[in-house]
Amino acid sequence: QKEIFKMSDKVFVGIDTSNYTTSIAFSDYYGRILKNYKILLPVKEGERGLRQSDAVFAHIKNIPLIAKQIQEDLRDFDYEILAIGHSAYPRDSEGSYMPCFLVGEAVSELISSLYKIKNYKFSHQSGHIKAAMFSANYNIKDNFVAFHVSGGTTEILYVENTEEGFRMQIIGGSKDLHAGQAIDRIGVKMGLKFPCGPQIERLAKENKKVLPKCKISVEEFWCNLSGLENIACKFYEETKDKEFVSAFILEYLSENLIKLSDNLKRKFDDIKLIFAGGVMSNSIIQRNLSEKFDRIYFASPEYSSDNAAGIALLTREKFLNEVL
Repeated sequence: QKEIFKMSDKVFVGIDTSNYTTSIAFSDYYGRILKNYKILLPVKEGERGLRQSDAVFAHIKNIPLIAKQIQEDLRDFDYEILAIGHSAYPRDSEGSYMPCFLVGEAVSELISSLYKIKNYKFSHQSGHIKAAMFSANYNIKDNFVAFHVSGGTTEILYVENTEEGFRMQIIGGSKDLHAGQAIDRIGVKMGLKFPCGPQIERLAKENKKVLPKCKISVEEFWCNLSGLENIACKFYEETKDKEFVSAFILEYLSENLIKLSDNLKRKFDDIKLIFAGGVMSNSIIQRNLSEKFDRIYFASPEYSSDNAAGIALLTREKFLNEVL
């Protein structure tokens, strides 16, 4: 990575301050990610997330830590920041707002003013999708369908590529609980530490029991996931078997995603599907989907969970579209 940075004196910076992670990333002129810094926000044991005021405070504490790391890593390199971008809101829809993104916006505005460079706003969701495309080496410019499956979102989006970035329309998703919400609620109930996804995956791989058939609720591109919490918690109360319950959770979510994907492929003539968001870093869910479909794309865990890489890449694209 250091050798790449030596070759790349012109860079783009992305900042993302979500409800889970403080992130700053660097992209070079050619669309490669040079650095991708991330610090998880701390959550007290037994709790299932953070209040927005606590998230804002955690970001304010994390930004100087990342700044110090950047200073140490890049001390010997000469580089020019051409533009900076940040996540300003959760999704591309009117009224979409979360206070935690104000921290990234403030830092981005400050750097933009100091260096007299362009500052761009994007949605956190757009950053996720762009990072997934980058990680999966998906560069085709035709339209596609994106699943954004995380603790804060379970949505299906029809995505059009434009020079300004993505134009997205929500066409499906969960009507009640988000997939990551269900995982964390059940995980905390079993005594796991929030966020519970990686622990659930490890436990599921140890399960030796036959799983019961999942009774899912899917209508066209919409599903209901609240039943998962009720069933899984009941199983845990009866068995106290964390491995079995973890495997059931991932099987239940897989069955929902498979049915939704099948409906999409039928409706949109085998359209390409891209899966983004922290839940989609799960190797078991990825395997179950890959066994059923082709022309589907996943990000690596580093680019599935919250990160600023997609924002840095979107910043690069928007800047180059304006100046070239």
